Amino acid sequence: MMDEAGLRARKKAKTRRALVEGAMRLFAEKGFEQTTLAEIAASAEVSTRTFFSYFAGKEDVVFFDAEERLERTLAIVGRREEGESVALLLLRVVEASVSWEDDLAHRLATERFRLVMTVPALQARALHLLFESQQRMADALCAAYPDELDPVSAAAAVGAMVGAAKLAAVMSLAKGEPYPQAWAAVRRAAQVVASGLDSLSHPARETV
Repeated sequence: MMDEAGLRARKKAKTRRALVEGAMRLFAEKGFEQTTLAEIAASAEVSTRTFFSYFAGKEDVVFFDAEERLERTLAIVGRREEGESVALLLLRVVEASVSWEDDLAHRLATERFRLVMTVPALQARALHLLFESQQRMADALCAAYPDELDPVSAAAAVGAMVGAAKLAAVMSLAKGEPYPQAWAAVRRAAQVVASGLDSLSHPARETV
């Protein structure tokens, strides 16, 4: 039974990967708007109905790893180390994000960045995902520091760190800099933000 379950899981992962690779290739060749779901499904040798077993639409294919990345982030926040400050925890989150080993994500990174920067539908989807992920991160951070953070402080910390890291990456990549240089920019931006989060190492106090 376990072998059968493992085989099914590997088959599903293989199909999902084929859909992502086929879709990204078609987006590069034909354009995002011009590519149909039927074409994406055919590129992976599955039906359009099967496509919907993996993704809700074309936008979700581009952000194929968004939920997995967020779950990894929430797991890090949920395993806060004893005595670890908010700033240090968020720095660990950023470092884990830029160091994440995923060959498919790395290989498609340049094309994905180009798509997100040029396709309005993908820009809208990216903003939605960013807002949702920051909300969930702020909730997790608040739960990790129940005696130090209130919802507003947690939201401010997450917004500052994520916003700085994202913008640093975008500005670097928009200048045509290679990804290692972009990740260096992200780390530098994160350090700048962390230096300003020291006040969150103490219990939150209401101001009059």
